[in-house]
Amino acid sequence: MVDTSNQKSLLLYLLLSSSTIQRKPSRSEMAFHLRSISLPSRPQANEAEVEQELLSLEASISSSTTIGTMCDGLRRLGDIYNGVEEIIGLPSNQVGKMLNGEMDSSLEVLDLCSIMQEIFVEMKAIIQELQAALRKGDDAAVQANILSYTRLAKKAKKLFKKTTKKATSAGCRMVMLFTKAREISVSLLESSVHLLSKEIDMPKQSLVSKVFHKKKAVVCEEDLLQELECSIGDLENAAGHLFRKLVHIRVSLLNILSS
Repeated sequence: MVDTSNQKSLLLYLLLSSSTIQRKPSRSEMAFHLRSISLPSRPQANEAEVEQELLSLEASISSSTTIGTMCDGLRRLGDIYNGVEEIIGLPSNQVGKMLNGEMDSSLEVLDLCSIMQEIFVEMKAIIQELQAALRKGDDAAVQANILSYTRLAKKAKKLFKKTTKKATSAGCRMVMLFTKAREISVSLLESSVHLLSKEIDMPKQSLVSKVFHKKKAVVCEEDLLQELECSIGDLENAAGHLFRKLVHIRVSLLNILSS
């Protein structure tokens, strides 16, 4: 026979132990925790450092044109914008009206980044449908998805023909940094589209060529498509990271110009 009194004692002990473990920290403990995670503080960025970071990023994406490089570049650029935001927010910064023209330019890149995020999402969905069609052996669906992918890549390429290059204010280093960051943003996104389109366009080395190669096993084909899907997902996340930083920058610019 089971001893119910022992069960009740054990249950009470577990409840008390659980409540002890999950108790809320005291104010002093919370204050200590906040201090501990806020130190040490990162030194504030300056224009020379931001310029050096931009030049370094530009050199790295020029020397290696892979999807991985584009993903890293988009994330790095987002982090560089953190430094730009710090600089324009300094009380000693007197750029003021010189940044007025940056409002239109920043909106153009922001829109482009947002549209590219949506295109990456669509591309990823097409690749997923292509994988399903291959598993089913549905050749018609495979061809239809490849056509959809190709059309989407062409649509994305056309976006970059519409981007305009704004003239920079001579003598204003901050505006020049904004211009350089904007040019790199467009270049990274455009290069990403070209790299993804090559998976379809190149007749001998493309993913499509490998997919339809009769000697390739279905599992190998699916692995290649899975790899492409992951790459597109990485680009989607990296573009999202940059988009959020661009939003922060735009808010900071609005605050400066309205003050």
